[in-house]
Amino acid sequence: MGYAPIENYGLVGNLETCALVGDDGSVDWCCFPHLESGSVFAAILDDETGGHFDVRPSGAFESEQSYVERTNVLETTFSVDGGEAVLTDFMPVRHARSATTLATPALVRRVACTSGAVELDVEFRPRFDYARAETVLEPTDYGVAARAGGDQLNLHRSLSVDQDADVAHTTLALDEGDSVWYLAQYGQPEREFPSYEELHDDTVRYWHSWLRGCRNEREAADSWSAAAVRSLLVLRLLIHQPTGAIAAAPTTSLPEEVGGVRNWDYRFSWLRDSALTIRTLVRMGCREEARGFVEWCRNIMYQGDPSDAARPFYHPLYGLHGETDIVEEVIPNLEGYRESAPVRVGNAAVDQRQLDVYGELVLAIYEMARYQEVVTDRLWDTVTDIVEYVCEAWTEPDSGIWEVRSEPRHFVHSKVMCWVAVDRAIRIATRRGFDAPVETWTDERAEIKAAILDRGYDEDRGSFVRAFGSEQLDAVALRMSILEFLPPDDPRIVSTIETIRDKLATEDGLVYRYFGEDGIPGHENPFVLCSFWLVQSLFRAGREDEAETVYENVMEYVSPLGLFAEEIEPETGEHRGNFPQAFSHIGLVQCARHFHTSQDADVPE
Repeated sequence: MGYAPIENYGLVGNLETCALVGDDGSVDWCCFPHLESGSVFAAILDDETGGHFDVRPSGAFESEQSYVERTNVLETTFSVDGGEAVLTDFMPVRHARSATTLATPALVRRVACTSGAVELDVEFRPRFDYARAETVLEPTDYGVAARAGGDQLNLHRSLSVDQDADVAHTTLALDEGDSVWYLAQYGQPEREFPSYEELHDDTVRYWHSWLRGCRNEREAADSWSAAAVRSLLVLRLLIHQPTGAIAAAPTTSLPEEVGGVRNWDYRFSWLRDSALTIRTLVRMGCREEARGFVEWCRNIMYQGDPSDAARPFYHPLYGLHGETDIVEEVIPNLEGYRESAPVRVGNAAVDQRQLDVYGELVLAIYEMARYQEVVTDRLWDTVTDIVEYVCEAWTEPDSGIWEVRSEPRHFVHSKVMCWVAVDRAIRIATRRGFDAPVETWTDERAEIKAAILDRGYDEDRGSFVRAFGSEQLDAVALRMSILEFLPPDDPRIVSTIETIRDKLATEDGLVYRYFGEDGIPGHENPFVLCSFWLVQSLFRAGREDEAETVYENVMEYVSPLGLFAEEIEPETGEHRGNFPQAFSHIGLVQCARHFHTSQDADVPE
């Protein structure tokens, strides 16, 4: 079958798990029952053995994908000689207000001939546990059951099961007005469930209702750009409804470099990424999700033995149910996307110290307070505990925002975020009247800032650098004015922007994170979020025209469906890394609001 470009996929999900659907009609990535569970379809990581659920015309065709407006319901239109058909994919959201809630997660697919006649091939080839488990299919009275160990996926529609019992298939001959629908449901099969129309309409209503609820007192959802709306819908899919945790991406091991080894599992909740997501959602009026995440953070913060000084106060990432026993392992039976091995599940960064996390969390709480969320005494106790820890730990080396696998260093950005943690806590305390050792914190804040200015800026390079004592650049320094560490017209900020543009950016504004040792062989491509940081830093510096030009250049690389992976290969424009990536869409929303509304142009991150 071959590998499609990553940007040729659409994403559907139900707030518990997600699926990638190619513009050829193949579901090439899906995990059940949760996002971090073993895969059932993983053809995107091995097109021969990974497993897929394919619905496509039998002969030559052209296709185009779009979403039902302001939803996560995906439509793929197939055009063939003599006809046209539309394939609709969605995952019903199981929520309390629904009259059509299913007992377990499911993927719904419906193909309808809209003109002429179309013949389509359907192939159902699930492979449980990253294709490691022996998966057996058998016909049932409701369709087909696929089983492996304790896992079961039920396809509610009859297909022919081949003699090896590992694939089911059929051919459909549809005339105009004909349609066929499939429901692939995890777990024990339901014998009675709502009609396709009920499931479809309820899913559309859910997404419309959620967007209507995302508004703040100063702007309505209908004023947002289409790009911002799509990004919000992506971010919502990454919020695990049962717990409030937020995944960094719905995939694992999509490579940062084709043929390289920088292939990571992002189906976990990085506190940094999640805090950035929450700040974005709060600004857009999506406050329920913010409350859920903060409560989840409180719960995981106080688990374990607090007297164990060797453990981080927070792990940098957690499973979507709060797990910390996240073992990174290689899946050798999958060849990787375009033979980019290894395929990894789990992530060893769970045991790193990443000090910037604490600043991100306090900043998220500060942002909630700005938008009139109540900071309770209980939440303030959490902020106090975080700041007291930061005041002790900021002088220590760490693995930084990019979670390098080389030795820990004194990363400048980590120090900046420690400064942010103390600074925003002081602001909350003074504005909300909380009891706090403000004088002590103020002295600590001044000491952190002095260390950064003394050891983090290189006069010869004319830039803030990656780490104390280093000459290497890091694009994350673009955040320093956004975070109000220094004003945007400070000569050191102005010079840093220019140096990063000269040394780390392409001509059209795609920005690499850094060049330098990180403990991993190979190289990467420009990082989408860094490009959006460049836009924001230019905007805050009063260089609106330049900012808009870079923004428009970056948006030229967005997928046909409005999705971004982690990175962009500048030579080809192809997407690299996990897809879609929360980081990228956070940056997009933050920039889009500058250019499509008048709101918050002067509000720091």
